Amino acid sequence: MTEQTTTSSEGIVGLDEPKKMTREDWRKKKELEEQRKLGNAPAEVDEEGKDINPHIPQYISSVPWYIDPSKRPTLKHQRPQDERQKQFNAIGEWYKRGNSLATKFRKGACENCGAMTHKKKDCLERPRKVGARFTGTSIAPDEHFQVELDLDYDGKRDRWNGYDPEEHQRIVEEYAKVDLAKRTLKAHRLQDELASGKLDQTVNEREHNSEDEDEDKYADDIDMPGQNFDSKRRITVRNLRIREDTAKYLRNLDPNSAYYDPKTRSMRENPYSNAGKNPDEVGYAGDNFVRYTGDTITMAQTQLFAWEAYERGSEVHLQADPTKLELLHNSFKVKKEDFKEKQGDSILKKYGGEEHLNAPPRELLLAQTEDYVEYSRHGAVLKGLEKAVARSKYEEDVLINNHACIWGSYWKDGYWGYKCCHSMVKQSYCTGETGVGIVSKCPLPFPGVFYLAVLKTSLCKCHPQMHRDKMVKEKKKKKNKKNKNKKHTSDSSDSESEEKKKEKLKKALEAEDKRVKQVDALLQLDERKRPYNSLGQVKAPSEEEMEAFRMKRCRPDDPMASFLGQ
Repeated sequence: MTEQTTTSSEGIVGLDEPKKMTREDWRKKKELEEQRKLGNAPAEVDEEGKDINPHIPQYISSVPWYIDPSKRPTLKHQRPQDERQKQFNAIGEWYKRGNSLATKFRKGACENCGAMTHKKKDCLERPRKVGARFTGTSIAPDEHFQVELDLDYDGKRDRWNGYDPEEHQRIVEEYAKVDLAKRTLKAHRLQDELASGKLDQTVNEREHNSEDEDEDKYADDIDMPGQNFDSKRRITVRNLRIREDTAKYLRNLDPNSAYYDPKTRSMRENPYSNAGKNPDEVGYAGDNFVRYTGDTITMAQTQLFAWEAYERGSEVHLQADPTKLELLHNSFKVKKEDFKEKQGDSILKKYGGEEHLNAPPRELLLAQTEDYVEYSRHGAVLKGLEKAVARSKYEEDVLINNHACIWGSYWKDGYWGYKCCHSMVKQSYCTGETGVGIVSKCPLPFPGVFYLAVLKTSLCKCHPQMHRDKMVKEKKKKKNKKNKNKKHTSDSSDSESEEKKKEKLKKALEAEDKRVKQVDALLQLDERKRPYNSLGQVKAPSEEEMEAFRMKRCRPDDPMASFLGQ
């Protein structure tokens, strides 16, 4: 036993376990770590020559002594190990597509079908009468096995994985050929026109030189805030908004104001609509305000005119021929105005009334206007000269029911009325001087009511109204007769019902006496000998039974209760 222990202890001592550090070495090690953390001493380097962060704990950076005590501190064991990493296929690898067919027999191929991937004895095709070796025709394609792709996360979700760029190059070449054919055709046409004398030489040179400049003509002027245009690459890069601009969602912090869409960065409504500000005075009034102001409406009208003209046979287009469309639209406006003037003149010649159209404006007739105009000290107009906005939501100066004045033009004794007839009843018809005379004779404080009562009594009922009143009176007479007949029959039936009620009440009183005696008898019995009440029939008491219970009930607060049994 002693020999085994010694050998085992010797085996343990044989391992190069770390020796115990002296106090001085421990102090120096700690000082070096502090200096490295402060940046005064260079960081420790691992076996691969990479710096080790001094703030990483020792139990992470140091290799356990029982694995390899000779190793220096490193972070290799914390990094992904290459031998343990799963290998994926590259993004460029993809399945094989298509197969090239041979046109003649190749040396070493199958003598039966002509494929290079197998021999005649391994051929699975039907044996031919004359093999492909001798005929040299109908050579079968070579078999190939599709590779098994093991793609990573990005490779599986790459929408362009396996795309052949040569396909796009073929499309580009095809469009280039079409463009070249168009250019040559145009050049031949210009040469023919020049040879025939229809076209000048200078015009030909100018058009030929401007073909290449059309696309880059406005490249320098297209730079605008938030965009960058590259004429060489022909792309427009949209940057973020200008930093000096106020964000749309910060213009009004009320959550019930205009909605801001963060995805499209648009705010269609006016954010200052609830603040009572004029849209013309604020810096931003919503995307819809910008959309329907300026030349936007004019362009929309031009587009509408182009569609209508195209339907009528004119080949015009807003984007293709903007100048031609603008000239055509202007000529259409002029012709339309001339037509309206001719139509108006013809109507005036036929019916007359031109003198009413030549009346002076309302401002000159009344010598006043509600237009607000603001002038500077030099007499220049700063604000105004626009159409006056209506001051009220109600219509003004509207005369109804043959009145010559509006309601509220007359006032007397605290009541409003019409000045033309002195009527105090709103929505009434005008009676003119006759109404003024009747109101002046009336002694009532509210003459309008008296006048209305006089008019009501003076009016006679129409024939349908008289017939309707007659029918109502006849119905009332029939109802009265029926009620009289019911009273005679009800008197006899009431006497019979009273006798029946008395008999029922008498029987209920007798049943109540029996019930009281039974309850007294049960109360005198022992609790264990009392019968069950749940087996009896339970039903709602009638009116006679309730009346008998109230009559037989003994009240404890009744002073005569002690004399009931005597």
